[in-house]
Amino acid sequence: MADQELLDKVISLAKRRGFVYPSSEIYGGFAAVYDFGPYGVELENAIKRFWWLHMVQAREDIVGLDSAIFMHPRIWEASGHVGGFSDPLVECKKCHTRSRADKMLNEIGVEADEKISIEEINRLIVQNKDKIKCPQCGTNDFSHAKKFNLLVKSNFGNFTEDMTENPVYLRGETCQGIYVNFKSVLDSSRVKIPFGIAQIGKAFRNEITARRFIFRTREFEQMEMQFFTSPEEEMIQYEKLRQERWEYYKALGFNMTNLRWKKHENLVFYAKEAYDIEYDFPWGFDELEGVHARGDYDLSQHSKFSGTDLSYVDPNSGQKFMPHIIESSSGVGRLVLAILCDAYSEDEKNSEKRIFLKLQKTLAPVQVAVIPLARNKPELTQKAKQIFDSLKWAFRAEYDNSGNIGKCYRRQDEIGTPACVTIDFQTLQDDTVTVRDRDTAIQERVSVDKLISFLNT
Repeated sequence: MADQELLDKVISLAKRRGFVYPSSEIYGGFAAVYDFGPYGVELENAIKRFWWLHMVQAREDIVGLDSAIFMHPRIWEASGHVGGFSDPLVECKKCHTRSRADKMLNEIGVEADEKISIEEINRLIVQNKDKIKCPQCGTNDFSHAKKFNLLVKSNFGNFTEDMTENPVYLRGETCQGIYVNFKSVLDSSRVKIPFGIAQIGKAFRNEITARRFIFRTREFEQMEMQFFTSPEEEMIQYEKLRQERWEYYKALGFNMTNLRWKKHENLVFYAKEAYDIEYDFPWGFDELEGVHARGDYDLSQHSKFSGTDLSYVDPNSGQKFMPHIIESSSGVGRLVLAILCDAYSEDEKNSEKRIFLKLQKTLAPVQVAVIPLARNKPELTQKAKQIFDSLKWAFRAEYDNSGNIGKCYRRQDEIGTPACVTIDFQTLQDDTVTVRDRDTAIQERVSVDKLISFLNT
């Protein structure tokens, strides 16, 4: 199917089946903010559990953290966000739509990365004026580009209501909370370099162009791990992390032909190496996760601005050094979107088109649905409830009597449920049920006492 067609179908399914809703919809919506519905939050949670299992639980050298959203404003000065966390903004002179100039240039094949100057941006816009169109009205008359800082200001702890003086910010990324807690984690736990700190949490950016559904939003959730190492071991650990992250996406069940590595050619001054894992979204390959070697910049900056020595003394060699950092950073929302796009499937059953999400069981919002053949038969519904009660502690289970059996199957297919268990009149006679497989629609008779083990295979 056409790329835009796929995106439209995924968006339609996401809302229809309770994965994602436009935030504040009854008030007309709120730009670039979304709510995750009953099945969306289950998919989110499954992704986060899977990430935490692989990143923290299965590792002896990585610990967890949950840092605050509000942090001391000097942190954002030290990190460079106050002075340099900006995107180039242009405004359409006809309809006043604001857009990111670098993205508009990239869309027409003109390279413009985060290091490009405003002067160069404006030169390229003039040079390619006939090719660049306003996404809203289609004209090509724009204002000069200017820098727009993405940090979201707050009046947190400010009782003057003046946010221009000593502003406090909602965090623009979660990793700064890891950096400023590095010493506390080191002092209070048994970790030694090399080790990592991981966390999952909300971040906020006043994005100029927040389009493409949940790929880029102004409120989002990050999954980040910062790994601290000696200067000599930095690139060894970096290549190890790159390999581990690629295997992680295999374990998630992705079609790996839809993923690729993209190397950053124009690095920021402190970075040694930077790669992105990109997914082939309906609009083309775009970033899913960043894996970067950051050197000692981050801890050096916080040492300088805070006056706290964040260097590390190796207990064996006595060597003192500022730890170098390698990181893995990904957004939950765009991973949800990539998984939905990758899993979206259509086929034909009994001359009828069928839509289903081919999710692996680990991620499926509902892992097994229990369905009585007839919802108006108390003997069937009572038995179905009993079986549901026996399954709900072993799986993410759902009792579904929302319609006839065909409608229930179609609904469960669309939310990606791997198995449906149907309770019929034969169940009352021999204590067996029908188990239907989502991908093949093949049905198999299974004894109730063997049901859990069967579903686990």
